[in-house]
Formats: sequence, C-alpha cells, structure tokens
Amino acid sequence: MTKDIIGQCEKAVKEIYNTFDASHDWQHIERVMQNAKKILKQEKANAFLVEMAVLLHDVSDPKYRKEGEDLETDIMNSLNLAETEKAEIRSIIQSVSFKGGSGIPAETIEAKIVQDADRLDAIGAVGIARTFAFGGAKGRKLYDWQEQPRKSMSEEEYRSKPTSSVTHFYEKLLLLKDRMTTAAGKQIAEERHQFMLSFLEQLQKETDGKA
Repeated sequence: MTKDIIGQCEKAVKEIYNTFDASHDWQHIERVMQNAKKILKQEKANAFLVEMAVLLHDVSDPKYRKEGEDLETDIMNSLNLAETEKAEIRSIIQSVSFKGGSGIPAETIEAKIVQDADRLDAIGAVGIARTFAFGGAKGRKLYDWQEQPRKSMSEEEYRSKPTSSVTHFYEKLLLLKDRMTTAAGKQIAEERHQFMLSFLEQLQKETDGKA
C-alpha cells in the first residue's frame, strides 16, 4: 500500500521537478532520497513519512511557485493518505527550508532526517555545482570578493537580494555543517564542508592571479 502511494507521488512530482532549473530538478530529489536512506539506516523513524516528505519538499518552493499555487496540497489530496499523515508530512516539509537561517527547527526524528538529507545536497561537490547552476539561472555573478555576507536576515531579504554565488557559500553553505542534527548527517557533512573550503581557497587564488 505505502509503496503504491510513493510510486504515485513520485510520478506526479517528477513532472514538476523536471520544469525547474538544475539546482532543484528531479536529480536533486534522487540525491536527497539517497541521503535520507543512508541516515535511516542509523535512525529509528517512519520511513514512509520520510520518503513522502523528500518527494514533496520542493514542489511548492517559493522560488518556483506561481501565485496561488499549492502543488504540495494538491498532490497529497490526490493520494490515499490519512489526514494525520498529510499533517505530519506537511510539518516535516515546513522544517526543511533554510530561509536565511530563520527556518523552523526540526522537532521529530523524521523532520531531522529530511532536513539533514536536503542540507547534505547543498554542500560538497554537488552543493558547489547546484549553487552555480542556480546563480547562472538567475544571472548572478560568480563571485564578488568585496561583497559582505549578511549575518542575519529575514526570509524575504534572503530570497530577494541577488548576491554572487560565492557570497551564498558564506550566507548558507558553510553554516550547514554545524546545523546537522543526526549522527550520520554530521559525519557526512565534515568531508563535504572541507571540500568547499578547499574549493573557495583555490577559486580565490585563481581569481587573484596567484594560481
């Protein structure tokens, strides 16, 4: 029964994600699912709720949502889900978004798993690739070494200012390692964090003409 629901949900969301740019496309969802399943091996949690939340967590992303659109609710209503399950999935999704550092804390183990799984895809080599893919889609500069990263901001400020892609590392990506909440998430994040630091060091050398 749950496999059928997951299959139906996957089919519905795949069509939506394939309309997004490469930073939030279907491959992003596949990677987040892989991360979630790795963490699930070490945590006791409701795997069905975790997988459903992973599939649905970006369909109503404000960066892509049209005014008045609520695809997350539309899809859940089309599936054979209990109202309690819908509420739990919605609650997990609400805690996933970074929102400039002002997101809702993950309270349940399911929310912690999905949040960590999504954040792991925002760091390391894939995180670097996604950052520049999104920046390119939005016409942003690759870097601006004079630009000052914001240390605190509202969700609106976080989304509205077209900072360079490198500045995004300092406003979000480099903060994520210390915000992981599961043991597996923390472990995986360490190596990915160090890779980003090495990348930024090399990028600065090359753009300064020192390499």
